Amino acid sequence: MFDLLAINPTAFHLGPIPIQWYGILITTGIILAFIVVQKEMVKRGMHPDFLTDLLIWAVPISIVSARIYYVVFSWSSYKDTPADVFKIWEGGIAIHGALIGAFLTTYIYTKRRGISFWKVADIAAPGILIGQIIGRWGNFINQEAHGGPVSEKFLENTIIPDWIMNQMTKDGVTYHPTFLYESLWNLVGLVIILLLRKVMLKRGEMFLFYLTWYSIGRYFIEGMRTDSLYGGDLRAAQIVSILTIIVAVSLFIYRRYIQKVNVHYQDK
Repeated sequence: MFDLLAINPTAFHLGPIPIQWYGILITTGIILAFIVVQKEMVKRGMHPDFLTDLLIWAVPISIVSARIYYVVFSWSSYKDTPADVFKIWEGGIAIHGALIGAFLTTYIYTKRRGISFWKVADIAAPGILIGQIIGRWGNFINQEAHGGPVSEKFLENTIIPDWIMNQMTKDGVTYHPTFLYESLWNLVGLVIILLLRKVMLKRGEMFLFYLTWYSIGRYFIEGMRTDSLYGGDLRAAQIVSILTIIVAVSLFIYRRYIQKVNVHYQDK
C-alpha cells in the first residue's frame, strides 16, 4: 500500500527552484475554477475575454492582499524584521485576505466596465468553492492548518481513511484533519449552489449564499485549529466569519424585501 505518512511538500525541482505541491494545487484549483466559470459566463451572454481580463488583475492582487492580511494579524512575528514581510515563499497567506482582494478587484473592475457585480459574483461563486476545495489539500501535504490532537476513540470510530490520518500525524501525535472538514464542507456547498442555479433566485443571492455557507463552516472549523491568527483574544477568521454572515444576511433581506430586486440569476 502506498504510504503517505511523509509526503514531501516539494513535488520536483526546475533546476535549483523547488516546485511545491501547495502551489501546484492552488494553480490547479484556479484553472478548474476558470474553466467552470468561463463556460457559465459565456452561457450567460458575457464576452469570452471578460474573465481572463479580470483575472489578470484579481490573481496578483489577491495574493498581495492575502499576504497583507496574514502580516497584519501576525505583526509580532515581523515587527523586528520587517524585511521578512516580503518573503512570501516562506509561507504566510490567508484565504480571507485573498477573498477580500478578489471581491474588491471584481467590484471595481465591473463598475468600470459597466457590468453588474452581482451577476459576475453569482457566476463566480461555484468557481471560488472549487478553488477552496482543492487548495485545502495543500495544507494536507504540508501537515498544516490542522486541529488539536485526536483521541484513540476517534481513530477507532472514524471513517476517514488511514492515509489521511497518517499524514495528520506529527511526532507521534495525530491531529484533527481540519483541512478535510473544510474541503468537504465546501464540496457540499458546491453541490447546493449548483442546484440553486435551477431555482429562481434573485441576482446576487447565489453569491450571498456562498458567503454565508462558507462563513458558517469556517467559524466552527476555525475553532478547532491550532494555528489561528488572532485579533486580540479572538480568532481573526471567526471575527471575519461572523461579520460576513451578518452582512450577507442583511444584504439578502435588503435586496429582496426593500430594494425588491426583480432580476434573476437566469436572466442575461
